[in-house]
Amino acid sequence: MFWFLALLAYLLGSLSFAIVLSRLSGSPDPRCSGSGNAGATNMLRLAGRRMAILTLLGDLCKGVVPVLLARGAGLDLHEQAWIGLCAVVGHVFPLYFRFRGGKGVATAAGMLSAVYLPAALLAISVWLLTLYLSRTSSLAALIATPLTLPLLAWRQPEALLPMAVLTVLIVWSHRSNLRDLRAGRERHF
Repeated sequence: MFWFLALLAYLLGSLSFAIVLSRLSGSPDPRCSGSGNAGATNMLRLAGRRMAILTLLGDLCKGVVPVLLARGAGLDLHEQAWIGLCAVVGHVFPLYFRFRGGKGVATAAGMLSAVYLPAALLAISVWLLTLYLSRTSSLAALIATPLTLPLLAWRQPEALLPMAVLTVLIVWSHRSNLRDLRAGRERHF
């Protein structure tokens, strides 16, 4: 059951709401316009608030649903977290879109919400505060994601390894943003 749900999570994660919604609405392909990222922040820039919200909700659900399915199948928290991670991998490397996806932040937030809600609330709070102070979405994600690890280590240690891998994936997917942040060229809201 684990491997079936892991594959299902990856395939669900590969469904890029930013790309699908941009095609349906006639908006530019987010991978080729704006920041080049297939995520809610770039959809806000390219297609407006409504499309950004729909993208965000879709990406959040991609992280929540596989974890809830794994929980319903009786898998333990460790396995649930790995299955949630598969959805994030699908978002970052979508099978249906030539492996060019988003950064995985919203899908990771959905996954974390289903794995351990207090850690997700911490990450979302830190993300919002950092975004408010810096007006930079990528910086907010890079700060918020690793801060969940100590809480997970303390309260849900069985989810720590998949969440550590998730943190590495999020940082890696933001590597161009890190270069831009260091050079002072990162986009602001």
